[in-house]
Amino acid sequence: MVFLFRGLRRASTLQFQKRLESTMTSLTKDELLNILRPPYTNSSNIIREAEKLVDYPTSLTGLRCLLNDDIVNLISYFRKLVGSKHLVMKTAKNVLYGDSKNLQPWGLIILLLAKAVKTPSQSSKAIYEKQRQLAELTEMMRTGHHIHTGIVNVPFAKRSKSTESAIFGNKIAILLGDYLLVTANSMLAGLQNADVLYIVSTALRDLSESEFFGERDEQNMPLPGKPKVIKNDEISFEIKGIETDDVLGNSRKEWTARTVYNGVSLLGRSCQASMLLGRQNRETQNFAYHFGCHVGLAWQAAAELQKINESKGQFSLTSAPVLYALEGNPDLYNIIEQAKNDINDVDYEDLKFNILKTDAVDKTKILYEEHAKKAMEYINNIGQNESVDMIKKLINTF
Repeated sequence: MVFLFRGLRRASTLQFQKRLESTMTSLTKDELLNILRPPYTNSSNIIREAEKLVDYPTSLTGLRCLLNDDIVNLISYFRKLVGSKHLVMKTAKNVLYGDSKNLQPWGLIILLLAKAVKTPSQSSKAIYEKQRQLAELTEMMRTGHHIHTGIVNVPFAKRSKSTESAIFGNKIAILLGDYLLVTANSMLAGLQNADVLYIVSTALRDLSESEFFGERDEQNMPLPGKPKVIKNDEISFEIKGIETDDVLGNSRKEWTARTVYNGVSLLGRSCQASMLLGRQNRETQNFAYHFGCHVGLAWQAAAELQKINESKGQFSLTSAPVLYALEGNPDLYNIIEQAKNDINDVDYEDLKFNILKTDAVDKTKILYEEHAKKAMEYINNIGQNESVDMIKKLINTF
């Protein structure tokens, strides 16, 4: 799914778009998969090596499941929004292209983890097939959730002819996101494992919670908590039932809770479920869960570092550099508070200038290093083999 959008984005000229549109239906599945592969970069080369190890092209996981008439029709409607300012396009850009150096190959991590442990030889092929299905549905759930976040709030009183494009975009975001999530849940039920269903469902609960955590602007975009004196910044990944007042305003606690809610829990639980499908003991399952959470947190910190250092324009107001900057200079909260109705009103250049004057970037680097180190420790507890070595290489690369 990720690279379907990337392939469409590379169709930059109108002439190429028309040609792609006219030939899309005549291409075979393998030809289309080959066309939509991303260009080679240092990180994608390592992903290719890892894919050879698991004998499965996980960078095209979503496409392999979704190339049918229904999804092609949805994508054709989605393409009508190209060039518009609809939030779903910005979401697609940020999620699918924004982290070009940080592809975060979740499905690949799950399959490498599956290869890192031994399974009963008499059923290893059947077990691995289920683990591969788990990797696919995890990627689909993640993408579907992000597409849903691209829905624009258009109050009924403000609707007019000028808002028709926004309303149309909302319909597409809902249909496309629902299609992915429904398909993923159907695949989850197809695993016929009640324990796996329960584990993954807890992650879906967390994804839902993420949309109601802390303050939001009128478009439901997250706003940071008002900074306060820090007493204790430790937080468990078991975030069910946490006290919001105890987390918001505490930079590390708030960032960890938001990040775990917003997807890291899904990666961790899917790693845990992969070990359950592989008939591993409870201790190995727990190692896998914590490994997945630490990998997700490390990659998120790396992505936020890249965003604040290299790009211009908007960045997440709940990213680690922003939260650490607010901790070091609480007066910066005034910049955010003046734009609470719409985060687009924030002066991002001024905010970035002030962030770089604090030690926020250095603290975010330390945050990445700490989680990367812990991920290494947990994967070492699971095994020592070629798959584990490849996982370590991926962690260091991103």
